[in-house]
Amino acid sequence: MEKRKLGFWEIWNMSFGFLGIQMGFALQNANASRILQIFGADVHELSWFWIIAPLMGLIVQPLIGHYSDNTWGRFGRRKPYFLTGALLASIGLVLMPQAEIFIAFMPALWVGAGMLMIMDASFNIAMEPFRALVGDNLRADQHTLGFSVQTALIGIGAVVGSWLPYVLNEWFGISNLPTEESGIPDNLIYSFIIGALVLIGTILITVVTTKEYSPEELAQFRDEKEHLEAMGEEKESKLSDIFSDFAKMPATMRQLSWVQFFSWFGLFGMWVFTTPAIAQHIYGLSVSDTKSPEFQSAGDWVGIIFGVYNFVSAIVAFLLPYIAKQIGRRKTHALSLVLGGIGLISMYFMPNKEALIISMVLVGFAWASILAMPYAILAGSIHPKKMGVYMGIFNFFIVIPQIINALIGGPLVKYVYGDHAIYALVMSGVSFLIAAYLALKVKDSKDIN
Repeated sequence: MEKRKLGFWEIWNMSFGFLGIQMGFALQNANASRILQIFGADVHELSWFWIIAPLMGLIVQPLIGHYSDNTWGRFGRRKPYFLTGALLASIGLVLMPQAEIFIAFMPALWVGAGMLMIMDASFNIAMEPFRALVGDNLRADQHTLGFSVQTALIGIGAVVGSWLPYVLNEWFGISNLPTEESGIPDNLIYSFIIGALVLIGTILITVVTTKEYSPEELAQFRDEKEHLEAMGEEKESKLSDIFSDFAKMPATMRQLSWVQFFSWFGLFGMWVFTTPAIAQHIYGLSVSDTKSPEFQSAGDWVGIIFGVYNFVSAIVAFLLPYIAKQIGRRKTHALSLVLGGIGLISMYFMPNKEALIISMVLVGFAWASILAMPYAILAGSIHPKKMGVYMGIFNFFIVIPQIINALIGGPLVKYVYGDHAIYALVMSGVSFLIAAYLALKVKDSKDIN
């Protein structure tokens, strides 16, 4: 007996909630630094506030992976977790840009940082079960397609989230100037509210349309049985097993961990420092100029170019399975990372804001592959009964480089780069190139090369 081969639209609906998750995530990535700077954070302090994000992932994802592996109830195995995460994330989205309403209790900067923490913890609760759901519901020969569809939906959601503040200002006339009450423009406040509503709606579509296999059904499938026999029968899983699972991770996962490390070190630098880098390097603003109309325009433009790389990633995601069939998954991932590295480094040389679109087109190739290829390679190398916990442990190699960048990124900008954040983006590009080299060293049993 084997799993049923799912149709394209079944796979689409199964991952549709990721569109809403990524829309909220994109709003955060493009605007959190801008909001925190408006609330009073210095440019070299930004990475310290962003450390909340990877810390939440380090703590939350393995726990959620473990418990979702061992959950089965009326609402399924994975669905209760990403529904809960969506509800909590929507609260953070609504309240972060409106942190001034809590000023009677504590400074707006700290409230904003707290809402960032809530959002990140909640996004992590929601994202990991979605990754595991692909491994649960799809046959091995559909893993690459499943993660590629997921990447496409991530790209679509991120485009909408990234462009929304600009669209509300340019098309609907909603102001992008700081308000007297909070200093946060209305177009940002409305964008975050819309993002929260879309997040809830898309998650509900996945919950309603997707059926999960029960533990009994999973145990009967031929590919699961073969994998179990090859890896040995497992005793009942305990929370403490997370540590032993970490020690016993497959060789392929260990090799991928270094690729992930340098990929996400670079991504974190891009997310944190693009707004101040563009404001300084392209718009010619000073480090302290965070409340002028020009700074708000720079922030809106960052949303546009972030939307570009996400738009490109949504298109590239559909091409990845075909490219991987021709040259293999390792080379596909390495090539994509090289393009992304060139894109980030090129931002230093671009003469105007419009030229940055070219840079972000290249970054889009890397982002598409980062969201699909490592997981497609990983899914075939791990124990079926441990799909959730290993997807959570794999997240260590996403969050640890972000924590390191959060700790050293600000001091590097201040003491090494002379408060010129553009060099942080160049460093991110170099990190992508290192990841590309390491990707070629990964052993992928399903790879043709």
